[in-house]
Amino acid sequence: MREILGRRRRLRRGGRTAPLDAALTCATAWRWPVLPGVGPGVGGGRGCACPDPECAVPGAHPFDPGLLAATTDERMVRWWWTNRPGAPIVLATGGRAPCALSLPAVAAVGALAALDRMGVRLGPVVATPTRWSILVAPYDLERLGELLYAQDWVPSSLRFHGEGGYIVLPPSVAGAGQVRWERSPVPGIRPRALGRTRKSGGAVAAAPWLPDVGAVLDALVEASTGAPDGGSRLAY
Repeated sequence: MREILGRRRRLRRGGRTAPLDAALTCATAWRWPVLPGVGPGVGGGRGCACPDPECAVPGAHPFDPGLLAATTDERMVRWWWTNRPGAPIVLATGGRAPCALSLPAVAAVGALAALDRMGVRLGPVVATPTRWSILVAPYDLERLGELLYAQDWVPSSLRFHGEGGYIVLPPSVAGAGQVRWERSPVPGIRPRALGRTRKSGGAVAAAPWLPDVGAVLDALVEASTGAPDGGSRLAY
């Protein structure tokens, strides 16, 4: 038993409990349902630890347990990340949890700059080496359908993460690489300090503010159609 406890102490000193701290912040402070992702392949490579050799989202998806196991229960979250300290944090989107719109990373840089120029207030933005996700307030399929129907054109590279969907949250490491906050969920607090603030009962108790999906979608479409190249910067 002393050997096991000593190993856990070394993990804490080495900073390897950052995913656990972040998962607890999401689940217990913000009430976002989470579960561990499958993780990258052996040796932390770009592959996936799941059996599919052609996995489309390597390391960045649920596997065992499945998506329906996502929870805000503190004991379950602690058990998961105590047994798998480096597991990616998967947020189950939809319902009462945040939803998201994602687009390719290269396009996202220009898109966020355009939204800032238009004065669109954004909430948290998650960045991976390949895609960025803009978190928005929960929406259902009926609302999304109405919004899309009202648009003359929507970038084909834009993806919607609603009920039954998921995204990976920082500070996860997936097959594509490191996941980070491009826009912090708590303005004024550095992302690395989120876990420590949760422990001390600080400012992350309230869930982050999230914009309405309609405002974000309208602005993204306007930014893309108004581009000199016809909006191709929002394409793959």
